Amino acid sequence: MSTENMGTGSQFIALNDASMGGPAGEPAVLEAIHLRKYYPVRQFNPLGQRNMVHAVEDTSLALYPGRALALVGESGSGKTTVARMLARLYEPTAGTIMFRGEPVKGARRADLKGYRRHVQLVFQDPYSSLNPVHNVRYHLSRPLRLHSHAHTHAQETEQILALLNRVSLSPAEQFIQKYPHQLSGGQRQRVAIARALAVHPEVLLADEPVSMLDVSIRLDILNLLLRLKDEEQLALLFITHDIASARYFAENTLVMYAGQVVEGGPSEEVISRPRHPYTQLLISAAPDPDRLGPDGNVVAPLAGGRSSLPARGEIPSLINPPGGCRFHPRCPHAMPVCSQHFPKRTELGGGHWTHCFLYGDGGTDLAVNSLGNAQEPGGDKPRPYISKM
Repeated sequence: MSTENMGTGSQFIALNDASMGGPAGEPAVLEAIHLRKYYPVRQFNPLGQRNMVHAVEDTSLALYPGRALALVGESGSGKTTVARMLARLYEPTAGTIMFRGEPVKGARRADLKGYRRHVQLVFQDPYSSLNPVHNVRYHLSRPLRLHSHAHTHAQETEQILALLNRVSLSPAEQFIQKYPHQLSGGQRQRVAIARALAVHPEVLLADEPVSMLDVSIRLDILNLLLRLKDEEQLALLFITHDIASARYFAENTLVMYAGQVVEGGPSEEVISRPRHPYTQLLISAAPDPDRLGPDGNVVAPLAGGRSSLPARGEIPSLINPPGGCRFHPRCPHAMPVCSQHFPKRTELGGGHWTHCFLYGDGGTDLAVNSLGNAQEPGGDKPRPYISKM
């Protein structure tokens, strides 16, 4: 895959602006710049071509104090891989992670310990992230001891009880000796959040924190995270496949498909006026009584009026991903140019932007006519494809 198809330079545009999650001029706590992650594929023929899984391709984002950024996409799009690179569980194949404006360097144990003191990850499954043979006290005391926040048994007990109360597990004395199997799913996730808060982090990476929970308690956990974000001024990355949750939870949203970020901006703008066809398909798949047709089937707001939603297909193989925009095999508006180049970033106003040839080529002279073919400027420029939601 060529550098042009990989989108080099197309997604990192002045991270310290409102379009990437924070007010202009406010420094980001944590930034990812042109991150890529490739996984080698095990193969039996040592002389054969070495294949790689292209999990994340040229992704940039920025997290700001007291603000939440949602990373949205279906399963397999690379969202969790991004979070684990930011948490330093995975090393990026390429790209830079910046913390407080300085590149994060070194893989020594002391360096990782210092970094993770400021950047914590909340996993998707609270049961598998807690050791079933240890009680709540053990899980919360470990980070306090490792990072020297508690030096005596009395200090440890006091801080553990305070953590349990902060995540609304009260009376805290009744939970401190319980084991994970004695807690409900929501209570286990609250313990996992308390464990992340024990080291007083500046950044919280929440990897689908409510997807494994009962629907009735998901809103409680989201409200808990929102309260903690405001009280602690946490920079929060919220990973989800539910775009409605992103609208409720985060000030800004990035949409990711097959390792590529395809659209971003203020959550209300991205979700109420989606521009990239993949974002529109995501929203059309969400339950909405206003989009039910007379036969009870979902209809999608496509160009030219309301029509049936086209077949969605599946995410392509990331071992041999399609060139250009990876969504083009599934896109109802795919053009020849979509398979040849990854579109540059096009600013849509108000901090909203997208990578899509339907809106030009990010400020270059390339335009697209009504037949979907590239043409030189001066011809009949197309009417942008705008969802009528």
